[in-house]
Amino acid sequence: MSEEILINVTPRETRVAVVENGMLQEVHIERASKRGYVGNIYKGKVQRVMPGMQAAFVDIGLSRAAFLHASDIVRSLQGMVVESGEVPTSTPPIHELVREGQDVVVQVVKDPIGSKGARLTTQLSIPSRYLVLLPSTRVLGVSARIEDEAERTRLREALQGQLGEESPGYIIRTNAEGQPGEAMAEDIAYLRKVWAAIEEGIREAPVGSCLYEDLSLPLRALRDLMRRDVEKVRVDSRECYERMRRFMTRFMPEMVERLEHYPGERPIFDLFGVEDEIQRALQKEVPLKSGGYLIIDQTEAMTTIDVNTGAFLGHRNLEDTVYRTNLEAAQAVARQLRLRNLGGIIIIDFIDMDDPEHRRQVLRQLEKSLSRDHAKTTVYEFSPLGLVEMTRKRTTDSLERQLCEPCPACGGRGHVKTVETVTYEIFREITRAVRQFEAETLLVLASPKVVAKILEEESAAVAELEEFIGKTIRLQADERYGQEQYDVVLL
Repeated sequence: MSEEILINVTPRETRVAVVENGMLQEVHIERASKRGYVGNIYKGKVQRVMPGMQAAFVDIGLSRAAFLHASDIVRSLQGMVVESGEVPTSTPPIHELVREGQDVVVQVVKDPIGSKGARLTTQLSIPSRYLVLLPSTRVLGVSARIEDEAERTRLREALQGQLGEESPGYIIRTNAEGQPGEAMAEDIAYLRKVWAAIEEGIREAPVGSCLYEDLSLPLRALRDLMRRDVEKVRVDSRECYERMRRFMTRFMPEMVERLEHYPGERPIFDLFGVEDEIQRALQKEVPLKSGGYLIIDQTEAMTTIDVNTGAFLGHRNLEDTVYRTNLEAAQAVARQLRLRNLGGIIIIDFIDMDDPEHRRQVLRQLEKSLSRDHAKTTVYEFSPLGLVEMTRKRTTDSLERQLCEPCPACGGRGHVKTVETVTYEIFREITRAVRQFEAETLLVLASPKVVAKILEEESAAVAELEEFIGKTIRLQADERYGQEQYDVVLL
Protein backbone atom coordinates (compact mmCIF):
# COMPACT_ATOMS: atom_id res chain seq x y z
CA MET A 1 0.00 0.00 0.00
CA SER A 2 1.65 3.24 -1.21
CA GLU A 3 0.38 6.32 0.64
CA GLU A 4 1.25 10.01 0.32
CA ILE A 5 0.02 13.15 2.07
CA LEU A 6 -0.19 16.31 -0.07
CA ILE A 7 -0.54 19.75 1.51
CA ASN A 8 -1.59 22.83 -0.44
CA VAL A 9 -1.14 26.13 1.45
CA THR A 10 -2.51 29.54 0.42
CA PRO A 11 -2.84 32.65 2.62
CA ARG A 12 -6.51 32.02 3.43
CA GLU A 13 -6.91 28.27 2.97
CA THR A 14 -4.98 25.07 3.71
CA ARG A 15 -5.94 21.72 2.17
CA VAL A 16 -4.61 18.25 2.97
CA ALA A 17 -5.12 15.27 0.65
CA VAL A 18 -4.43 11.62 1.50
CA VAL A 19 -3.58 9.63 -1.64
CA GLU A 20 -3.36 5.82 -1.56
CA ASN A 21 -2.03 3.97 -4.62
CA GLY A 22 -2.60 7.08 -6.71
CA MET A 23 -6.26 7.49 -5.63
CA LEU A 24 -7.53 10.33 -3.45
CA GLN A 25 -9.03 8.96 -0.22
CA GLU A 26 -9.44 11.95 2.11
CA VAL A 27 -9.58 15.74 1.89
CA HIS A 28 -9.25 18.06 4.89
CA ILE A 29 -9.84 21.80 4.55
CA GLU A 30 -9.11 24.62 6.97
CA ARG A 31 -9.88 28.26 6.19
CA ALA A 32 -8.63 31.26 8.11
CA SER A 33 -12.20 32.54 8.46
CA LYS A 34 -13.65 29.20 9.60
CA ARG A 35 -11.19 27.26 11.72
CA GLY A 36 -12.82 24.28 13.40
CA TYR A 37 -13.29 24.05 17.15
CA VAL A 38 -13.04 20.27 17.71
CA GLY A 39 -10.45 19.55 20.43
CA ASN A 40 -10.47 23.10 21.81
CA ILE A 41 -10.93 23.46 25.58
CA TYR A 42 -12.95 26.39 26.95
CA LYS A 43 -13.86 27.89 30.28
CA GLY A 44 -17.62 28.26 29.88
CA LYS A 45 -20.70 29.24 31.86
CA VAL A 46 -23.95 27.25 31.98
CA GLN A 47 -26.69 29.41 30.40
CA ARG A 48 -29.71 27.12 30.63
CA VAL A 49 -30.42 23.71 32.11
CA MET A 50 -33.02 21.72 30.14
CA PRO A 51 -34.33 18.81 32.29
CA GLY A 52 -36.57 17.55 29.47
CA MET A 53 -33.54 17.14 27.20
CA GLN A 54 -31.16 15.97 29.96
CA ALA A 55 -28.81 18.68 28.69
CA ALA A 56 -27.48 22.17 29.31
CA PHE A 57 -26.57 25.03 26.99
CA VAL A 58 -23.15 26.49 27.73
CA ASP A 59 -21.70 29.85 26.67
CA ILE A 60 -18.09 29.27 25.54
CA GLY A 61 -17.69 32.51 23.62
CA LEU A 62 -18.94 31.29 20.22
CA SER A 63 -21.83 32.84 18.26
CA ARG A 64 -24.20 30.03 19.38
CA ALA A 65 -24.48 28.39 22.79
CA ALA A 66 -22.96 24.91 22.84
CA PHE A 67 -24.72 21.70 23.89
CA LEU A 68 -23.65 19.58 26.89
CA HIS A 69 -25.57 16.34 27.48
CA ALA A 70 -25.79 14.74 30.91
CA SER A 71 -24.12 11.55 29.66
CA ASP A 72 -21.07 13.59 28.61
CA ILE A 73 -20.75 14.89 32.16
CA VAL A 74 -21.24 11.49 33.76
CA ARG A 75 -18.44 9.95 31.71
CA SER A 76 -16.04 12.36 33.35
CA LEU A 77 -17.32 11.48 36.85
CA GLN A 78 -17.14 7.77 36.05
CA GLY A 79 -13.52 8.11 35.03
CA MET A 80 -12.64 9.76 38.34
CA VAL A 81 -14.07 6.94 40.46
CA VAL A 82 -13.38 3.97 38.22
CA GLU A 83 -10.67 2.57 40.54
CA SER A 84 -12.90 2.68 43.63
CA GLY A 85 -15.57 0.55 42.02
CA GLU A 86 -18.26 3.19 42.58
CA VAL A 87 -19.15 3.69 38.93
CA PRO A 88 -22.71 5.01 38.57
CA THR A 89 -24.97 2.63 36.67
CA SER A 90 -27.34 5.30 35.34
CA THR A 91 -27.19 8.94 34.33
CA PRO A 92 -28.28 11.31 37.11
CA PRO A 93 -30.72 14.12 36.25
CA ILE A 94 -28.97 17.05 34.58
CA HIS A 95 -29.92 19.47 37.38
CA GLU A 96 -27.90 17.34 39.82
CA LEU A 97 -24.80 17.69 37.65
CA VAL A 98 -24.80 21.40 36.69
CA ARG A 99 -26.72 24.53 37.58
CA GLU A 100 -27.36 27.77 35.69
CA GLY A 101 -24.56 30.30 36.12
CA GLN A 102 -22.00 27.63 37.01
CA ASP A 103 -18.51 27.83 35.50
CA VAL A 104 -17.54 24.62 33.69
CA VAL A 105 -14.45 23.49 31.77
CA VAL A 106 -15.47 21.75 28.56
CA GLN A 107 -14.01 20.42 25.32
CA VAL A 108 -15.61 20.58 21.87
CA VAL A 109 -16.23 17.12 20.39
CA LYS A 110 -18.37 18.24 17.42
CA ASP A 111 -18.20 21.47 15.45
CA PRO A 112 -21.39 23.49 14.94
CA ILE A 113 -23.16 21.75 12.06
CA GLY A 114 -26.09 23.37 10.24
CA SER A 115 -28.34 25.01 12.81
CA LYS A 116 -26.87 23.02 15.73
CA GLY A 117 -24.36 24.46 18.16
CA ALA A 118 -21.12 22.73 19.11
CA ARG A 119 -21.31 19.50 21.15
CA LEU A 120 -19.32 19.48 24.40
CA THR A 121 -17.93 17.07 26.98
CA THR A 122 -16.34 17.53 30.39
CA GLN A 123 -14.15 14.48 29.70
CA LEU A 124 -11.05 16.37 28.59
CA SER A 125 -8.52 14.67 26.32
CA ILE A 126 -5.29 16.14 24.96
CA PRO A 127 -3.56 14.24 22.15
CA SER A 128 0.12 14.06 21.32
CA ARG A 129 1.97 11.99 18.77
CA TYR A 130 1.68 8.64 20.59
CA LEU A 131 -0.57 9.30 23.60
CA VAL A 132 -3.83 10.92 24.65
CA LEU A 133 -3.85 12.51 28.12
CA LEU A 134 -7.09 12.02 30.12
CA PRO A 135 -6.61 14.44 33.06
CA SER A 136 -9.76 13.44 34.98
CA THR A 137 -9.19 9.66 34.96
CA ARG A 138 -6.64 7.08 36.09
CA VAL A 139 -7.32 4.74 33.19
CA LEU A 140 -4.47 3.37 31.04
CA GLY A 141 -5.81 2.17 27.68
CA VAL A 142 -4.43 0.91 24.36
CA SER A 143 -5.96 1.63 20.95
CA ALA A 144 -8.11 -1.24 19.70
CA ARG A 145 -6.38 -0.92 16.30
CA ILE A 146 -3.23 -2.41 17.87
CA GLU A 147 -4.27 -6.05 17.64
CA ASP A 148 -1.07 -7.90 18.61
CA GLU A 149 -1.53 -8.86 22.28
CA ALA A 150 2.23 -8.99 22.99
CA GLU A 151 2.67 -5.48 21.58
CA ARG A 152 -0.28 -4.19 23.62
CA THR A 153 1.28 -5.62 26.79
CA ARG A 154 4.71 -4.18 25.95
CA LEU A 155 3.31 -0.71 25.32
CA ARG A 156 1.23 -0.73 28.49
CA GLU A 157 4.21 -1.81 30.60
CA ALA A 158 6.46 0.79 28.92
CA LEU A 159 3.93 3.51 29.71
CA GLN A 160 3.45 2.39 33.31
CA GLY A 161 7.22 2.53 33.78
CA GLN A 162 7.17 6.24 32.93
CA LEU A 163 4.32 7.20 35.29
CA GLY A 164 4.04 7.81 39.02
CA GLU A 165 1.35 6.50 41.35
CA GLU A 166 -0.82 9.62 41.13
CA SER A 167 -0.54 9.97 37.37
CA PRO A 168 -3.65 10.87 35.32
CA GLY A 169 -4.97 8.53 32.65
CA TYR A 170 -3.48 7.93 29.20
CA ILE A 171 -4.53 6.15 26.03
CA ILE A 172 -1.80 4.71 23.80
CA ARG A 173 -2.54 5.69 20.19
CA THR A 174 -2.19 3.46 17.12
CA ASN A 175 0.90 5.44 16.04
CA ALA A 176 2.76 4.15 19.12
CA GLU A 177 2.95 0.62 17.72
CA GLY A 178 6.63 -0.41 17.60
CA GLN A 179 7.85 2.73 19.40
CA PRO A 180 10.29 2.62 22.36
CA GLY A 181 9.45 3.81 25.86
CA GLU A 182 11.67 6.90 25.38
CA ALA A 183 9.30 8.19 22.69
CA MET A 184 6.37 7.98 25.07
CA ALA A 185 8.43 9.70 27.80
CA GLU A 186 8.88 12.71 25.49
CA ASP A 187 5.13 12.83 24.86
CA ILE A 188 4.39 12.62 28.58
CA ALA A 189 6.67 15.59 29.27
CA TYR A 190 4.98 17.60 26.49
CA LEU A 191 1.47 16.76 27.70
CA ARG A 192 2.33 17.68 31.29
CA LYS A 193 3.43 21.15 30.15
CA VAL A 194 0.23 21.61 28.14
CA TRP A 195 -1.94 20.52 31.08
CA ALA A 196 -0.09 22.84 33.48
CA ALA A 197 -0.89 25.78 31.17
CA ILE A 198 -4.55 24.71 30.99
CA GLU A 199 -4.77 24.46 34.80
CA GLU A 200 -3.42 27.99 35.11
CA GLY A 201 -6.10 29.15 32.65
CA ILE A 202 -8.83 27.35 34.61
CA ARG A 203 -7.82 29.35 37.72
CA GLU A 204 -7.23 32.75 36.15
CA ALA A 205 -8.88 33.08 32.71
CA PRO A 206 -12.30 34.76 32.33
CA VAL A 207 -15.39 32.85 31.19
CA GLY A 208 -15.49 32.36 27.42
CA SER A 209 -11.70 31.95 27.15
CA CYS A 210 -10.13 29.27 25.00
CA LEU A 211 -7.72 27.44 27.31
CA TYR A 212 -6.31 25.09 24.70
CA GLU A 213 -6.45 25.20 20.91
CA ASP A 214 -5.69 22.24 18.70
CA LEU A 215 -2.81 22.34 16.22
CA SER A 216 -3.16 23.88 12.76
CA LEU A 217 -4.25 21.51 9.97
CA PRO A 218 -0.74 20.69 8.58
CA LEU A 219 0.55 19.73 12.04
CA ARG A 220 -2.65 17.81 12.86
CA ALA A 221 -2.13 15.89 9.62
CA LEU A 222 1.33 14.85 10.82
CA ARG A 223 0.06 13.92 14.27
CA ASP A 224 -3.06 12.03 13.18
CA LEU A 225 -2.40 10.74 9.66
CA MET A 226 1.32 9.95 9.69
CA ARG A 227 1.84 6.18 9.72
CA ARG A 228 4.67 3.86 8.81
CA ASP A 229 3.18 3.18 5.36
CA VAL A 230 3.12 6.91 4.47
CA GLU A 231 6.00 7.24 2.04
CA LYS A 232 5.99 11.00 1.43
CA VAL A 233 4.53 14.21 2.80
CA ARG A 234 4.73 16.95 0.16
CA VAL A 235 3.95 20.57 0.99
CA ASP A 236 4.01 23.46 -1.49
CA SER A 237 4.79 26.23 1.04
CA ARG A 238 8.38 26.80 2.20
CA GLU A 239 7.23 28.49 5.43
CA CYS A 240 4.82 25.65 6.26
CA TYR A 241 7.51 23.12 5.35
CA GLU A 242 9.90 24.66 7.89
CA ARG A 243 7.20 24.62 10.60
CA MET A 244 6.38 20.98 9.87
CA ARG A 245 10.06 20.03 9.82
CA ARG A 246 10.59 21.55 13.28
CA PHE A 247 7.51 19.67 14.55
CA MET A 248 8.70 16.37 13.07
CA THR A 249 12.25 16.85 14.38
CA ARG A 250 10.82 17.16 17.88
CA PHE A 251 8.09 14.53 17.82
CA MET A 252 8.89 12.08 15.00
CA PRO A 253 12.57 12.44 14.06
CA GLU A 254 12.65 9.02 12.40
CA MET A 255 10.21 10.30 9.74
CA VAL A 256 11.70 13.73 8.97
CA GLU A 257 13.25 12.49 5.72
CA ARG A 258 9.79 11.70 4.36
CA LEU A 259 8.85 15.39 4.40
CA GLU A 260 9.48 17.23 1.11
CA HIS A 261 9.00 20.79 -0.06
CA TYR A 262 7.28 20.83 -3.46
CA PRO A 263 8.64 23.79 -5.48
CA GLY A 264 7.11 22.83 -8.85
CA GLU A 265 5.51 25.25 -11.27
CA ARG A 266 2.38 23.16 -11.62
CA PRO A 267 0.01 23.31 -8.59
CA ILE A 268 0.54 20.24 -6.42
CA PHE A 269 -3.16 19.24 -6.42
CA ASP A 270 -3.24 19.49 -10.22
CA LEU A 271 -0.15 17.32 -10.55
CA PHE A 272 -1.72 14.47 -8.59
CA GLY A 273 -5.25 14.86 -10.01
CA VAL A 274 -6.69 15.94 -6.65
CA GLU A 275 -8.56 18.99 -7.98
CA ASP A 276 -10.51 16.85 -10.46
CA GLU A 277 -11.33 14.29 -7.76
CA ILE A 278 -12.65 17.02 -5.44
CA GLN A 279 -14.93 18.29 -8.20
CA ARG A 280 -16.21 14.74 -8.82
CA ALA A 281 -16.81 14.27 -5.07
CA LEU A 282 -19.39 17.07 -5.23
CA GLN A 283 -21.50 15.13 -7.75
CA LYS A 284 -24.38 12.85 -6.71
CA GLU A 285 -23.47 10.11 -9.20
CA VAL A 286 -20.32 8.00 -8.80
CA PRO A 287 -19.49 5.77 -11.81
CA LEU A 288 -18.13 2.26 -11.24
CA LYS A 289 -15.59 0.61 -13.53
CA SER A 290 -18.05 -2.17 -14.35
CA GLY A 291 -20.55 0.30 -15.81
CA GLY A 292 -22.69 0.46 -12.68
CA TYR A 293 -22.94 3.56 -10.52
CA LEU A 294 -23.79 4.92 -7.08
CA ILE A 295 -26.26 7.70 -6.30
CA ILE A 296 -25.39 9.52 -3.06
CA ASP A 297 -28.00 11.73 -1.38
CA GLN A 298 -27.07 13.66 1.74
CA THR A 299 -29.92 14.86 3.97
CA GLU A 300 -30.10 16.41 7.44
CA ALA A 301 -31.03 13.09 9.08
CA MET A 302 -28.96 10.58 7.10
CA THR A 303 -27.11 9.78 3.89
CA THR A 304 -28.55 7.29 1.42
CA ILE A 305 -26.49 5.43 -1.18
CA ASP A 306 -28.23 3.60 -4.01
CA VAL A 307 -26.34 0.99 -6.07
CA ASN A 308 -27.33 0.45 -9.72
CA THR A 309 -26.03 -2.00 -12.35
CA GLY A 310 -26.19 0.53 -15.18
CA ALA A 311 -24.80 -0.88 -18.42
CA PHE A 312 -23.06 -3.85 -16.74
CA LEU A 313 -24.71 -7.09 -17.94
CA GLY A 314 -22.15 -9.64 -16.74
CA HIS A 315 -21.03 -12.80 -18.48
CA ARG A 316 -23.11 -15.50 -16.78
CA ASN A 317 -26.45 -14.58 -15.26
CA LEU A 318 -28.27 -11.85 -13.39
CA GLU A 319 -27.21 -13.06 -9.93
CA ASP A 320 -23.54 -13.04 -10.99
CA THR A 321 -23.93 -9.52 -12.42
CA VAL A 322 -25.57 -8.26 -9.24
CA TYR A 323 -22.98 -9.88 -6.96
CA ARG A 324 -19.98 -8.47 -8.85
CA THR A 325 -21.53 -5.00 -9.01
CA ASN A 326 -22.26 -5.05 -5.28
CA LEU A 327 -18.68 -6.15 -4.46
CA GLU A 328 -17.28 -3.25 -6.46
CA ALA A 329 -19.85 -0.89 -4.94
CA ALA A 330 -18.83 -1.89 -1.39
CA GLN A 331 -15.26 -0.74 -2.07
CA ALA A 332 -16.47 2.45 -3.73
CA VAL A 333 -18.85 3.25 -0.86
CA ALA A 334 -16.06 2.98 1.73
CA ARG A 335 -13.87 5.33 -0.32
CA GLN A 336 -16.66 7.86 -0.88
CA LEU A 337 -17.49 8.00 2.85
CA ARG A 338 -13.89 8.99 3.61
CA LEU A 339 -13.52 11.30 0.63
CA ARG A 340 -16.79 13.16 1.21
CA ASN A 341 -16.47 12.96 5.02
CA LEU A 342 -20.01 11.63 5.34
CA GLY A 343 -21.14 10.82 8.87
CA GLY A 344 -24.08 9.92 11.05
CA ILE A 345 -26.58 7.33 9.84
CA ILE A 346 -25.85 5.87 6.39
CA ILE A 347 -28.25 3.59 4.48
CA ILE A 348 -26.85 1.56 1.56
CA ASP A 349 -29.32 0.06 -0.89
CA PHE A 350 -27.32 -2.70 -2.57
CA ILE A 351 -28.94 -4.47 -5.50
CA ASP A 352 -31.08 -7.37 -4.21
CA MET A 353 -29.23 -10.69 -3.90
CA ASP A 354 -30.91 -14.06 -3.35
CA ASP A 355 -27.80 -15.98 -2.27
CA PRO A 356 -27.07 -15.55 1.49
CA GLU A 357 -23.37 -16.25 0.88
CA HIS A 358 -23.22 -13.39 -1.62
CA ARG A 359 -24.71 -11.09 1.03
CA ARG A 360 -22.08 -12.18 3.55
CA GLN A 361 -19.27 -11.61 1.06
CA VAL A 362 -20.52 -8.10 0.21
CA LEU A 363 -20.73 -7.18 3.90
CA ARG A 364 -17.25 -8.59 4.47
CA GLN A 365 -15.91 -6.54 1.57
CA LEU A 366 -17.52 -3.37 2.96
CA GLU A 367 -16.03 -3.95 6.43
CA LYS A 368 -12.60 -4.71 4.96
CA SER A 369 -12.67 -1.56 2.84
CA LEU A 370 -13.67 0.52 5.88
CA SER A 371 -10.78 -0.81 7.97
CA ARG A 372 -8.44 2.03 6.90
CA ASP A 373 -10.98 4.71 7.78
CA HIS A 374 -9.77 6.94 10.65
CA ALA A 375 -13.37 7.59 11.74
CA LYS A 376 -15.16 4.97 13.81
CA THR A 377 -17.67 2.95 11.75
CA THR A 378 -20.27 0.34 12.70
CA VAL A 379 -21.88 -1.86 10.05
CA TYR A 380 -25.06 -3.89 10.66
CA GLU A 381 -26.43 -6.94 8.84
CA PHE A 382 -28.78 -6.70 5.86
CA SER A 383 -32.25 -5.62 6.96
CA PRO A 384 -35.43 -7.48 5.88
CA LEU A 385 -35.74 -4.90 3.09
CA GLY A 386 -32.25 -5.70 1.81
CA LEU A 387 -30.70 -2.46 3.16
CA VAL A 388 -27.40 -2.16 5.00
CA GLU A 389 -27.48 0.30 7.88
CA MET A 390 -24.24 1.72 9.24
CA THR A 391 -22.94 4.66 11.24
CA ARG A 392 -19.78 6.73 10.83
CA LYS A 393 -18.61 9.12 13.51
CA ARG A 394 -19.06 12.72 12.38
CA THR A 395 -17.10 15.59 13.98
CA THR A 396 -17.04 18.16 11.15
CA ASP A 397 -19.17 19.10 8.16
CA SER A 398 -19.06 16.95 5.05
CA LEU A 399 -16.94 18.04 2.08
CA GLU A 400 -20.07 19.19 0.23
CA ARG A 401 -21.22 21.37 3.13
CA GLN A 402 -17.76 22.86 3.52
CA LEU A 403 -17.44 23.81 -0.14
CA CYS A 404 -21.05 24.44 -1.17
CA GLU A 405 -24.20 26.21 -0.03
CA PRO A 406 -27.91 25.70 -0.91
CA CYS A 407 -28.72 27.14 -4.33
CA PRO A 408 -30.92 30.27 -4.01
CA ALA A 409 -32.32 29.68 -7.49
CA CYS A 410 -33.76 26.24 -6.69
CA GLY A 411 -34.83 26.77 -3.09
CA GLY A 412 -32.29 24.38 -1.62
CA ARG A 413 -32.94 21.38 -3.86
CA GLY A 414 -29.37 21.56 -5.21
CA HIS A 415 -26.06 23.20 -4.33
CA VAL A 416 -23.65 25.74 -5.77
CA LYS A 417 -20.14 26.52 -4.57
CA THR A 418 -19.91 29.33 -2.02
CA VAL A 419 -18.64 32.76 -3.00
CA GLU A 420 -15.61 32.03 -0.83
CA THR A 421 -14.89 28.79 -2.68
CA VAL A 422 -15.18 30.49 -6.09
CA THR A 423 -12.92 33.30 -4.84
CA TYR A 424 -10.15 30.85 -3.97
CA GLU A 425 -10.66 29.01 -7.27
CA ILE A 426 -10.16 32.35 -9.06
CA PHE A 427 -6.95 32.96 -7.11
CA ARG A 428 -5.67 29.51 -8.09
CA GLU A 429 -6.67 30.06 -11.74
CA ILE A 430 -4.76 33.37 -11.77
CA THR A 431 -1.64 31.62 -10.43
CA ARG A 432 -2.07 28.85 -13.01
CA ALA A 433 -2.56 31.35 -15.88
CA VAL A 434 0.53 33.48 -15.19
CA ARG A 435 2.69 30.35 -15.12
CA GLN A 436 1.46 29.30 -18.55
CA PHE A 437 1.10 32.60 -20.41
CA GLU A 438 2.79 36.00 -20.60
CA ALA A 439 0.65 39.02 -19.70
CA GLU A 440 1.04 42.26 -17.76
CA THR A 441 -2.57 42.50 -16.58
CA LEU A 442 -5.23 39.94 -15.73
CA LEU A 443 -8.93 40.77 -15.93
CA VAL A 444 -11.30 38.69 -13.81
CA LEU A 445 -14.92 38.58 -14.99
CA ALA A 446 -17.29 37.14 -12.39
CA SER A 447 -20.70 37.57 -10.78
CA PRO A 448 -21.31 40.75 -8.73
CA LYS A 449 -21.39 38.75 -5.48
CA VAL A 450 -17.98 37.21 -6.13
CA VAL A 451 -16.41 40.51 -7.16
CA ALA A 452 -17.91 42.26 -4.12
CA LYS A 453 -16.51 39.52 -1.85
CA ILE A 454 -13.03 39.95 -3.33
CA LEU A 455 -13.08 43.76 -3.12
CA GLU A 456 -14.56 43.98 0.37
CA GLU A 457 -13.04 41.03 2.23
CA GLU A 458 -10.17 39.70 0.14
CA SER A 459 -8.54 42.93 -1.04
CA ALA A 460 -5.47 42.18 1.08
CA ALA A 461 -5.23 38.74 -0.49
CA VAL A 462 -5.42 40.30 -3.99
CA ALA A 463 -2.61 42.69 -3.09
CA GLU A 464 -0.51 39.78 -1.81
CA LEU A 465 -1.24 37.83 -4.98
CA GLU A 466 -0.30 40.79 -7.22
CA GLU A 467 3.00 41.12 -5.38
CA PHE A 468 3.61 37.38 -5.63
CA ILE A 469 2.96 37.11 -9.39
CA GLY A 470 4.28 40.59 -10.29
CA LYS A 471 1.14 41.38 -12.35
CA THR A 472 -1.85 43.71 -12.07
CA ILE A 473 -5.25 42.14 -11.34
CA ARG A 474 -8.46 43.93 -12.41
CA LEU A 475 -11.95 42.86 -11.39
CA GLN A 476 -15.16 43.38 -13.36
CA ALA A 477 -18.64 42.35 -12.23
CA ASP A 478 -21.00 40.97 -14.86
CA GLU A 479 -24.66 40.23 -14.12
CA ARG A 480 -24.69 37.52 -16.77
CA TYR A 481 -22.30 35.35 -14.77
CA GLY A 482 -23.72 32.81 -12.32
CA GLN A 483 -22.11 32.44 -8.91
CA GLU A 484 -19.80 29.61 -10.02
CA GLN A 485 -18.91 31.18 -13.36
CA TYR A 486 -15.83 33.30 -13.96
CA ASP A 487 -13.22 34.02 -16.60
CA VAL A 488 -9.59 35.10 -16.20
CA VAL A 489 -8.60 37.15 -19.28
CA LEU A 490 -4.96 37.95 -20.11
CA LEU A 491 -4.44 41.52 -21.31
